[in-house]
Amino acid sequence: MITVQNTIKASIDTVWNFWILPEHIINWNIPSPDWHNPYAENDLKVGGKFKYTMGTKDGSMGFDFEGTYTKVEKHALIAYKLLDNRTGTVCFEIEGNNVKISETFEPEKDNSDAMQEQFLKGVMANFKNYVESF
Repeated sequence: MITVQNTIKASIDTVWNFWILPEHIINWNIPSPDWHNPYAENDLKVGGKFKYTMGTKDGSMGFDFEGTYTKVEKHALIAYKLLDNRTGTVCFEIEGNNVKISETFEPEKDNSDAMQEQFLKGVMANFKNYVESF
C-alpha cells in the first residue's frame, strides 16, 4: 500500500467539495504542469462510479482512472475499488482550522511504487495549492 497525505488550510466543507466536484477535480487532479485532466465524472455514493481522464498535454501518455465507491462517510472517508480490483481510501481529518487528507491505495504492477507515490504526491500538492488559492 502507498499512502500520501497533506494538510490543507481550509474548512472541511471546502476541502470535501473541491475533492468531489468534477468542476474542481479537472483543475487540480494533475501531478505536474505538463499534465491535464480534461474530463471528470463523479457519482459519490456507495455503488456510484467515478472516472477521471488524465494525460500529458502533449498526448504522449494518458489513462482513465475509474472505479466504484464502496464506502462514503461525508467529511470523513471515501473508499473505492478500481476497475482492476485494486482498492483505495481517502480520509479527511479536521485539525483546528485545517484538514488533513490522506490517500492510501494498492499500487499497480506496471509502474514502480516510487513513481506512483511521486505521482500522487504531485496531485496532492496541486490539490493543496488549488484549494488554498481560493
